[in-house]
Amino acid sequence: MRQDGVDLETSLGYLLKEASSALRAAMEDVLRPLGMNVTRYSCLELLAQRPGLSNSELARGAFVTRQSMNVLLQALEQEGWVTRPAEAAVGKVLPARLTPRGRRNLEKATVAVRSVEVGMLRGMTETEQSDALRILRSMIRSLRDDRAQPDPGHPVQRRPGG
Repeated sequence: MRQDGVDLETSLGYLLKEASSALRAAMEDVLRPLGMNVTRYSCLELLAQRPGLSNSELARGAFVTRQSMNVLLQALEQEGWVTRPAEAAVGKVLPARLTPRGRRNLEKATVAVRSVEVGMLRGMTETEQSDALRILRSMIRSLRDDRAQPDPGHPVQRRPGG
């Protein structure tokens, strides 16, 4: 074990990143023949499960910038996969919704992505899969909680007048 840095063989963070990269590559491979990529698939899946999300909400859910999501939504709209109102009912939000064509394309992509996930879990028992989900959710919660808490070693900077 290295004393002066991270041991990549035992670093959980490194292994999670490696698993994430392998998963993304496998998903890209099965989505490419369908004319999709992971970001496009994520956007469609989010809209199917949560119709009417704003550009910002979609961007957060797909792990991209608002600008990238806006470009993607414009492309999906031009291709007839999503629809957005011409004018915002309230504020500036133009909630996107899947069209029937978008739903059909999503269904094909979901089958392909699900096959990747099934393959990824093939060597695990149901108990191991449940444990993995629980552990990953716990790690995510811990990391998000840590980001929400001020670092005791670094005092909170207050803005003038704040």
